Amino acid sequence: MIKRYTNPEMGKIWTDENEFQTMLDIEIYACEIMAQLGQIPAAVVPVIRERAKFSVDRIREIERETRHDILAFLQAVAENVGEEAKYIHMGLTSSDVKDTALGAMMKQAVDIIIADLEKLAVVLRRRAGEHKYTVMIGRTHGIHAEPITLGLKFALWLDETERNLERVRRAREAVSIGKLSGAVGTYANIDPKVEAYVCEKMGIKAAKLATQVIQRDRHAELLTTLAVVASSLDKFATEIRNLQRTDIREAEEYFHPGQKGSSAMPHKRNPITCERISGLARVVRGNAQAALEDVALWHERDISHSSVERVILPDSTILVDYMLRLVTDVIDKLLVYPDAMQANMNKTGGLIFSQRVLLALVDKGVVREDAYRWVQRNAMARWLEGADFKTNVIKDADIKKYLTPEEIEKCFNAAPLLRHVDTIMARFGL
Repeated sequence: MIKRYTNPEMGKIWTDENEFQTMLDIEIYACEIMAQLGQIPAAVVPVIRERAKFSVDRIREIERETRHDILAFLQAVAENVGEEAKYIHMGLTSSDVKDTALGAMMKQAVDIIIADLEKLAVVLRRRAGEHKYTVMIGRTHGIHAEPITLGLKFALWLDETERNLERVRRAREAVSIGKLSGAVGTYANIDPKVEAYVCEKMGIKAAKLATQVIQRDRHAELLTTLAVVASSLDKFATEIRNLQRTDIREAEEYFHPGQKGSSAMPHKRNPITCERISGLARVVRGNAQAALEDVALWHERDISHSSVERVILPDSTILVDYMLRLVTDVIDKLLVYPDAMQANMNKTGGLIFSQRVLLALVDKGVVREDAYRWVQRNAMARWLEGADFKTNVIKDADIKKYLTPEEIEKCFNAAPLLRHVDTIMARFGL
């Protein structure tokens, strides 16, 4: 996945090279503060900082014997540092550096996702403004309801995207956490000042309390938040997929010059990008379930979470970044067909104004149940017999006792139904 990924900055975060370099930074910062506290000789710090290097290939070579990645990492670094390496990792346990590095890496990844969401919000805001008054039919249960505008649809997605931004920012705070408190979190062999110094240097906060590991409810918060984001993108993509259906075709993905839709049918213009987004959302939601399973560990720590996180954290952050870029591009270039929207609105012969007729009768003093029955029988005649709804309403013996043809005609106008569009859009500064 990383090899094919279009955003190298996100993929780079989860490389072995970056993970080991982040852990090495933590080890060096720990040596710096320990020297300041007089726990190790100050003279060794410049030597460690200059010589501390590693080769991922060498780490993997050592790991084949040690069966322990952190010990292999420390040995590979020690081979370059020399005698001064004995001061590296003093009082620390593997999870001190591993989990603190993970906190820093998750922060880096989430920062990219936040930037992606902000870009999506900009595009949605622009398109909402462009189509503020582009009238289309609203659908409930997949059936024509009452008119809305495409701008309202985009604004709805903007509102959800802004909520997702808030969620991701909260999750960023939850996972931007480190710990250097030893084997069971009691600082038995390390000064808490070391933890505070290192975490500050890494740009994250120190956990108030940890066991051998940072508690995995934090990681679950991030993964479930990413699942919510992915589900929102799935929602947007599913709507576009439906609008692109041949029998609706009110909007569609941009079709690039030279693009082919099918190996067998040259006429095809398929919503393949939106389908990809919907499919990948299923992966992200599944990963969230795995993250929830990681919360319950034995006592002060077991290792059952580790193998899972090596898959779900890179995959979910990479996928959500990828999906956000895809959906932003789709919405930015979305082809819109107002004529088709108008044609679809007219497809039911005025049935979409049934509530207007109902309310007009109620305003005239008709009992709602009676008014509903009178309007419905004419609506069913349209559905089942193809009769003209407005003509039948005008001719209906019960209805014409209360409404004149002119009053009925006024009911068949979309403008009053959309009179509050400006009020709604003003909430978004549009």
